[in-house]
Amino acid sequence: MRALLIRDLKLAFRAGGGFGLGLAFFLIVVTLVPFSVGPQSELLSRIAVGVLWLGALLACLLSLDRLLALDWEDGSLDLIATAPLPLEGVLSIKALAHWLTTGLPLVIAAPAFGVLLNMPSGGAKWVVVSLLLGTPALSVIGVFGAALTVGIKRGGLLLSLLVLPLYVPTLIFGAELARRGLDGQSTQTSLLMLAGITLGVTALMPFASAMVLRMNLR
Repeated sequence: MRALLIRDLKLAFRAGGGFGLGLAFFLIVVTLVPFSVGPQSELLSRIAVGVLWLGALLACLLSLDRLLALDWEDGSLDLIATAPLPLEGVLSIKALAHWLTTGLPLVIAAPAFGVLLNMPSGGAKWVVVSLLLGTPALSVIGVFGAALTVGIKRGGLLLSLLVLPLYVPTLIFGAELARRGLDGQSTQTSLLMLAGITLGVTALMPFASAMVLRMNLR
């Protein structure tokens, strides 16, 4: 499993799907928002949390089509599927590699990018907490979408259409958690809901992804 994780991390960087691509897209989204809504500090401060969460979600979505496509193209996906390792564990490792190369850098960069949106200093902590809890779910769901569309030519658009509705609960409760924390309101419900979504997805989705992938490889 460790060797597979190291391999996927190396592939992510070599194929251009590492943290640089996600961070660049995240920065573009955050930079363009002030141009679209105007230089109103109060408005930017009010929407900063939502913009950061939406930018992180889209940045994660950007690299999903590479999760299984590279292994499919060189034939190694068939070898991995027939290896003695459980396919559920393999897909979990791929989700972890995606989070380490895409989700974690976004979590680290979010407070700095929040400055561009005039986010209050107290909001940085809650944005980091919400992204740290929510982005693993985005990666695990992304693996499920990649398993559904593996082998389909130009399946990137289809992958986005399939995955985006599954991302909505994480987006809602993640942004709500950060917003409530910033406003000084109770965060218990949002925190528990977001943690529950991430834990549930992490526990169940690899089995669904493995089942779908086995069907596609037959």
